[in-house]
Amino acid sequence: MKVIKLFLIFLIAGSSFLNAQNADRKFISVSQKNAVVEVKTNDGSYQIKPYSAKIVETSFIPNGEVYNANSHAVVLKPENLKFKVTEIGNSIQLTTSGISIQIKKNPFQISYFYKNKPLISERKGYVKTEEFETLDFNLTADEILFGGGARALGMNRRGYRLQLYNRAHYGYETHSELMNFTMPLVYSSNLYAVHFDNAPIGYLDLDSKKDNSLQYETISGRKTYQVVAGDSWKDLINQYTSLTGKQPMIPRWALGNFSSRFGYHSQDEVIRTIDKFIEEKTPVDAVILDLFWFGKEMKGTMGNFEFEKDSFPNPKKMIADLKYKGVKTILITEPFILTTSSKWNEAVEKDILGKTKEGKPYTYDFYFGNTGIIDIFKPEGKAWFWSIYKKYADYGVAGWWGDLGEPEVHPSDLQHATGSADEVHNIYGHNWAKLIFEGYQKEFPNQRPFILMRAGYSGSQHYGMIPWSGDVNRSWGGLQSQPEIALQMGMQGMGYMHSDLGGFAGANLDNELYTRWLQYGVFQPIYRPHAQEEVPSEPVFREPKTKALAKKSIELRYSLLPYNYTLAFENNQRGTPLMRPLFFEDSEASSYTNDKTYLWGDSFLVSPVVNSGISAQEVYFPTNSNWFDFYTYERVAGGQTKMVQLHEESIPVYVRGGAFISRIQPIQNTGLYNLKSFDLHFYFDESVKESEGHLYNDDGETPNAFEKGMYEMLTFESEYKQNRLTIEIESEIGKNFQFSSKEIKLIIHNILKKPKKVKGYTFDWNEHNKTVTIIVLVKDTSEKKIKIKFHH
Repeated sequence: MKVIKLFLIFLIAGSSFLNAQNADRKFISVSQKNAVVEVKTNDGSYQIKPYSAKIVETSFIPNGEVYNANSHAVVLKPENLKFKVTEIGNSIQLTTSGISIQIKKNPFQISYFYKNKPLISERKGYVKTEEFETLDFNLTADEILFGGGARALGMNRRGYRLQLYNRAHYGYETHSELMNFTMPLVYSSNLYAVHFDNAPIGYLDLDSKKDNSLQYETISGRKTYQVVAGDSWKDLINQYTSLTGKQPMIPRWALGNFSSRFGYHSQDEVIRTIDKFIEEKTPVDAVILDLFWFGKEMKGTMGNFEFEKDSFPNPKKMIADLKYKGVKTILITEPFILTTSSKWNEAVEKDILGKTKEGKPYTYDFYFGNTGIIDIFKPEGKAWFWSIYKKYADYGVAGWWGDLGEPEVHPSDLQHATGSADEVHNIYGHNWAKLIFEGYQKEFPNQRPFILMRAGYSGSQHYGMIPWSGDVNRSWGGLQSQPEIALQMGMQGMGYMHSDLGGFAGANLDNELYTRWLQYGVFQPIYRPHAQEEVPSEPVFREPKTKALAKKSIELRYSLLPYNYTLAFENNQRGTPLMRPLFFEDSEASSYTNDKTYLWGDSFLVSPVVNSGISAQEVYFPTNSNWFDFYTYERVAGGQTKMVQLHEESIPVYVRGGAFISRIQPIQNTGLYNLKSFDLHFYFDESVKESEGHLYNDDGETPNAFEKGMYEMLTFESEYKQNRLTIEIESEIGKNFQFSSKEIKLIIHNILKKPKKVKGYTFDWNEHNKTVTIIVLVKDTSEKKIKIKFHH
């Protein structure tokens, strides 16, 4: 009876998919070997395997081809799970406790379901044309599509045919159909994702023909895709990042402020710039050296990989002096070795370059000169490139900037060790990050790498890549596309996608734009102003008012370090992006396309100011919560759009009722970070009967500190009933972490009347701010309970 019932559900649910099938494909047989189900057809065979009840993989192997098991993205090992295979008449069901697959024999069709809810179905499935090999699917008429990597298109990407070819778009603003970082990945508003697990270039067609279809088109390679399902957006992204790998914890200093420009020309200029930050008490944690570290000129020197002796006479001393001041040094590197560089002869001799079809080093012209490219797919090329990183890591260099990694110019007929340029183009940046990451694991196992790059592939987060959004225009249009790019990439696993704060391209001196971009910067992953040098990117070189406003933003950024570092931990454990679209929790239709207001973690609602000269803007407040103005503490009910007044010193930011926000006093650099004393803000909301918050802490530098037991986790809980508020503070200490006592200043907001009493504690009630402040001393790991009784 159960089988028949399940079959009826499939039949009814599957009816929405029956609008198109591949009439030429004929079913021959089905068999199961271990976890893999093989379905033979007249033109090839399907291999279908479950990774879990929420992830299944389907490969089509055309007649005459052999299965290629090599994925560049997938790191998950399949669970010990098998499909239950049921064959009834014209239909075969493959079932797990989550995802199930229906295979119709005639006309042939494969359809996917999750807990009996239809997800997606093959339309024509695999089709070969003169130009491409294609995988073709049905879509429902109303689903919204996200993904395809970094683009500036609006949140709903349905209707576009997206090229899968990593390419820089210099000076882009509000619209860019192709950028540095593409991904063969689609998310649907129906809570599923499809990942096309194949590296060669191609296209992702998100219903551009308006016939409710999705196509993946490629020049060659695997016909493999994974269907991923989830019970919520957070769960879905957790599943995808389990498949392709979680982002390691970044070093804590990477959440601080960077000093960066294109570029610092000398050792003296670097030191003077950092001294200015310190003199003005503007927090700073790192300085980034652009291409002038290895050459005086912009052109002709790329590939030298040696400090330019005149400009940087004593780099080891410079790096040590900066370290003493609490500042890390980051160097730019590129994968190109110019024929005019000092390393050209060595690169040819060691045979580490991409080749012509005749086997000679392939040389070509691009903006920086006549060049070859390092073949990182060749073991010798990889080892040679790593030797450069090891050399300077031994100097004390703390992080790396890998630029032009699309690669920027990559002729189609150039040959790498594992395939042509077009076959490996989109995984070049991905494998470059992997090269550095694995080098650190082997040679510097106690250091978290910092890898800043602008091009990658599905799963690049697993190798610690911190992507930025390329050479954005220094304009309001440039700023307007940034939240969309970061939100979309966060969903696709790249939780640290960020922009050159202030904008990069063009000598546009606009103090309002700069201020607003840096204010937005507080509530996005990496705080890194960077620009062409004609107009300074560093706040310390701006006029007094702009400088003061920028300093205020940077100090706020540092005060939020405990909260932001906990977001990094959530991302590391569950893949949850730091920036989250409103539809993660609000199913109002407009939430799916809103990129102008978003969530920073679970607790902050942020609405960047991305237009010039305006005095007010609309903000949508998600349902199911009340929201408190971060600056004025005004309460706003959720489920409404409101016109809010703007202020030049801040952007609209709200805190969810019931949230706990941990903050410290601003510090000059993260080397001074500790939790001996910190502020714990609780946003009391009488409609929230229970709530919970966390604060994660470790040494900020040891890889896998949590897994090694080198951590502490504070958990905060609130309970409100019968006119009493109870707040509990619990400490969990990892087995290899030293407990230290803490003084917590608990600040409870939205207390309209002075409490009757706080059991066992003295308190201070501020009538103007409507806050209660209580000092809580945590001298051991026992639970602390603060009971507040209100007047009736």
